[in-house]
Amino acid sequence: MQTLPNLTTVDKTANQATFDTTIKRRKTRPVKVGNVMIGGNYPVVVQSMINEDTLDIDGSVAAIRRLHEIGCEIVRVTVPSMAHAKVMADIKKRLIQTYQDVPIVADVHHNGMKIALEVAKHIEKVRINPGLYVFEKPNSNRSEYTKSEFEEIGDKIRETLKPLVISLRDQGKAMRIGVNHGSLAERMLFTYGDTPEGMVESALEFIGICESLDFRNLVISMKASRVPVMLAAYRLMAKRMDDLGMDYPLHLGVTEAGDGEYGRIKSTAGIATLLSDGIGDTIRVSLTEAPEKEIPVCYSILQALGLRKTMVEYVACPSCGRTLFNLEEVLHQVREATKHLTGLDIAVMGCIVNGPGEMADADYGYVGKTPGYISLYRGREEIKKVPEAQGVEELINLIKADGRWVEP
Repeated sequence: MQTLPNLTTVDKTANQATFDTTIKRRKTRPVKVGNVMIGGNYPVVVQSMINEDTLDIDGSVAAIRRLHEIGCEIVRVTVPSMAHAKVMADIKKRLIQTYQDVPIVADVHHNGMKIALEVAKHIEKVRINPGLYVFEKPNSNRSEYTKSEFEEIGDKIRETLKPLVISLRDQGKAMRIGVNHGSLAERMLFTYGDTPEGMVESALEFIGICESLDFRNLVISMKASRVPVMLAAYRLMAKRMDDLGMDYPLHLGVTEAGDGEYGRIKSTAGIATLLSDGIGDTIRVSLTEAPEKEIPVCYSILQALGLRKTMVEYVACPSCGRTLFNLEEVLHQVREATKHLTGLDIAVMGCIVNGPGEMADADYGYVGKTPGYISLYRGREEIKKVPEAQGVEELINLIKADGRWVEP
């Protein structure tokens, strides 16, 4: 019969180190976007995008403010024309006058050099899509790209991108190289296929141009609507950058995730998987809903992974035959009473079996131990037993007594 060895103190310490639960983020350079930093040792940044036509100055300012007030740290707007680019000056001015300066990234597509140059004067970051920035008209008769044809278009891209790179570099502003699986350039499709490799090579081509012009305020994204493609593209991008000595931060997202429960699950499956591997410095959850609905999902992902703590963490058992009160109803009551707080862990447990031992080091515990009564805990210490009807009120009083309560 095999016997287990005795663990010495050294063995135990080594064993604990092996099972470190802290996420180790990939080392990246910090990129400044207005008053927000992406990458480095800074927290993972939350982004979203307004739906308003940017020609609507009042509507756009209001939409940007709504997002920023609930925690969106960088807001993206679309600039499909020169008129849209110019009006960004008025939007920024109005924001500063009526609210505060909010970091904005402008989305530029289809042959957008002139638009990008104009909007770069007014905002902190420009996002370009390598597949569309220099649009290649599809040729239905083409069967391949020769090396010279490939390089010729690469030279054209460099000349078209160069003025924008120099403008952003000299102003100390940033660029997102945003590759989309659904809009790869034709020559990338012919050369690499509709693959994560094609996405990575597309990004690396643009990175190479930027680096040759001594511009490194770059953030990279590799979005796809299918989670497995998205995961493969970001992982390959991170590996290629590591191999090449690049340390650019990555912007994570599942594009066109849809709406409702599935849209949230799909986004979480992609974003959280990569974050748990240490990949990712800023995120956007793309839902076919009001942009304000995206921000809580972002923060829930980050909080669940221990990357940011912006709200109360609720620990609750799933309920069973041992539960001594209506756990779902009580959890709702506790949440409604305390959801405005930040930085606390509160456990609601239905019985003593799932009580102190499974509260995962919560700051406060609400545990059913005997019928009609609730035991309140501070950490693992039982503080008092109170009638069930007074449980939530007494929990609040305990938090107040510890000086950790703020009024809603």
